[in-house]
Amino acid sequence: MKITTWNINSVRLRMPLVAHFLKTAAPDVLCLQETKCRDAEFPMKDFASLGYKHAAINGQKGYHGVAVISTKPLRLVEKRDFCEKGDARHIAVEIESQGGPITLHNFYVPAGGDEPDVEVNPKFAHKLSFLDEMTSWGADGAAKGRVALVGDLNIAPLEHDVWSHKALLKVVSHTPVEVEKLEKVFRAGKWIDAMRHFVPSDEKLYTWWSYRAADWAASNRGRRLDHILVSEALGGALQRLDVRTEARGWERPSDHVPVTIELSE
Repeated sequence: MKITTWNINSVRLRMPLVAHFLKTAAPDVLCLQETKCRDAEFPMKDFASLGYKHAAINGQKGYHGVAVISTKPLRLVEKRDFCEKGDARHIAVEIESQGGPITLHNFYVPAGGDEPDVEVNPKFAHKLSFLDEMTSWGADGAAKGRVALVGDLNIAPLEHDVWSHKALLKVVSHTPVEVEKLEKVFRAGKWIDAMRHFVPSDEKLYTWWSYRAADWAASNRGRRLDHILVSEALGGALQRLDVRTEARGWERPSDHVPVTIELSE
């Protein structure tokens, strides 16, 4: 089973890119973040025409939004309102597989604004609270059984998840407090970092490049903000990883690229 996560930064605007990716990469399941549209506006007909007839959507007008689209039947499990702000940042589904059902959680963690100070930046305070709730959620058994967690977690936790560890220590997404909070999330669920299962931690690994760069490929100042985690029960099923870096250079791209994990069913 091939599962892709991609912060698409407006699914309607970038549907041609999504269609190209689905035709060439052919994942079984596509998890999107920042869909930026209400459920009724989601381009379901476009996905159905590409063979993706099953979907679970948690949309929001103009902001946030997560969706799971699949060639396989889905069962909606929940849409959790983390921090009770009414934001569409989570959706969970169950997918049948030969080894038994897989519960798949799709997350969009708050970016946190520009200033890493909870006293002056409520967006950063929200991000840390969101991570605290994810830790409690994981400790309550969210990772029991065959479970995967994917999405834009908006934190690059490791030294080689960013282009310069020293330069980004005071930049939101790589500050010590954020890294510590995400590590607690990982430990609480005993999650396996599926991407680093394939790419050693001392090798650079990015999924996001800023729109501000004049030439993103030449400067290559990336960060690994997108993640795929699996429960211990799925650890032995990890088969292959694909980070579609070239997607950052497509016409009118998202600033994130698709990340695909392949699991043995």
